[in-house]
Amino acid sequence: MSNLALIEQLYRAFKEKDYAAFRTLCAPDLEWIQNEGFPNGRTHRGVDAVVSGVFEAFGDEWSTWRFSLEECLDAGRSVIVLGRYEGVHRKTGKSFSSAAAHVYDIEDGKVRRFRQFTDTKVIWDARG
Repeated sequence: MSNLALIEQLYRAFKEKDYAAFRTLCAPDLEWIQNEGFPNGRTHRGVDAVVSGVFEAFGDEWSTWRFSLEECLDAGRSVIVLGRYEGVHRKTGKSFSSAAAHVYDIEDGKVRRFRQFTDTKVIWDARG
């Protein structure tokens, strides 16, 4: 499978909340690095830590949260994804939209590391 196809499957797993598929696409020692200043952002280590600490945790605070993929760029052993976060905060009812870039490093056909880059201020503004 090409690196681009791997990342497309990863986003499909996110969207469908298919965490079993997510686990098969990632290295067990996955490193997931979120922006400093991102709500609950930090570095998560291991696939299970990412599923529970990132994906499942968003439903607690946000009534909707999604990432719209706009473009995937093959960069050899990495894939760069450009897109947009959008969400509505559960408590304030405020929405936001923020451009974002994701960088995935691929090793042995698995996602080994994720790095996130986004404007965190608009997200915090929606939190109130």
